[in-house]
Amino acid sequence: MSGDLTRSSTDPPGPSAAWSEAALVLDLLEEVVALYLVLRAVVARVHGQGPVTGAVRGLLRDLDRFGPQTVPQLAWRRAVSRQDRQALVNRLRDQGLVELIGNPAHRRSPLVRLTPRGKALVDEMTQRESELLAALGIHLPEADLRIAADVLRAIRERLQSPESRRLLEQIREA
Repeated sequence: MSGDLTRSSTDPPGPSAAWSEAALVLDLLEEVVALYLVLRAVVARVHGQGPVTGAVRGLLRDLDRFGPQTVPQLAWRRAVSRQDRQALVNRLRDQGLVELIGNPAHRRSPLVRLTPRGKALVDEMTQRESELLAALGIHLPEADLRIAADVLRAIRERLQSPESRRLLEQIREA
């Protein structure tokens, strides 16, 4: 998996190449969805019946990775409703895994931050997941993993762009 991932050197120029590129992106996205479904089941098995669901894992990992955020920021990152994230934050706060702190940028929208107990849970999750990945023996070249992450990030950023939102509104109105 190296080189230009957007177009094969054998693709003819013109509309068929664009179709081919769209088909390849759709194929990639189908694999992403399939992987997501497998990962959701794996997370449930790895973390057992404890407090770690996919939603909990994602929110705690986001806070660990990106630092304190508002509920709307947490919702945007996962493309879910603010109400959904607020309910989850409330549960995690009640469990002592996150806390709400003042937000100097916006008095009415506090920041959500991991507590030491929440950070310990994130570290425990990461350890379990790392052990599983090591046991599975998934060995891929570092360059390929970086390219894969870059490609997926580029697609996600494009789908979250203002232009994408405008196109979706046009499609919805049509």
